[in-house]
Amino acid sequence: MSSRGFPSMTALLGLLAIAGYQNRDKIAEMMRGGQQPGTPGQSPGQQTGGLGGLLGSLGGGDTGGLLSGGLGELVDRFRQNGQGEAADSWVGTGPNKEIAPQHLEQAIGPDVLDTLTQQTGLSREEIVARLSRDLPHAVDQYTPDGRLPG
Repeated sequence: MSSRGFPSMTALLGLLAIAGYQNRDKIAEMMRGGQQPGTPGQSPGQQTGGLGGLLGSLGGGDTGGLLSGGLGELVDRFRQNGQGEAADSWVGTGPNKEIAPQHLEQAIGPDVLDTLTQQTGLSREEIVARLSRDLPHAVDQYTPDGRLPG
């Protein structure tokens, strides 16, 4: 399965890997369309580097649907790869289950990880370490009502 089939999920993971959970409020605002990355007047293809460049290259520049689409793709991918219980705990209102780096790597898949390493410049190990640490909290933050945004 190619990461091209999951552009929103890949962009969401890339944002979290680069910016981290500490910038979750800025990421959430950007994903909800509160601010457009890049310089005004630029098309998404003209953005370079940083979060804007990642969004332009991975998410097609469509930040409006990134949050809901990315989270839905992410949770589905985790469910399909045996990590649905953990992902569901992040969305739900109860405590968040931790995910081991090897389980996260298995759930995301090598295709998405390869794309993330190319787009972020981070090593595969660094991406997996950051996401296993930040992803449960981030998904919980983006689903305050205990359900995926629709």
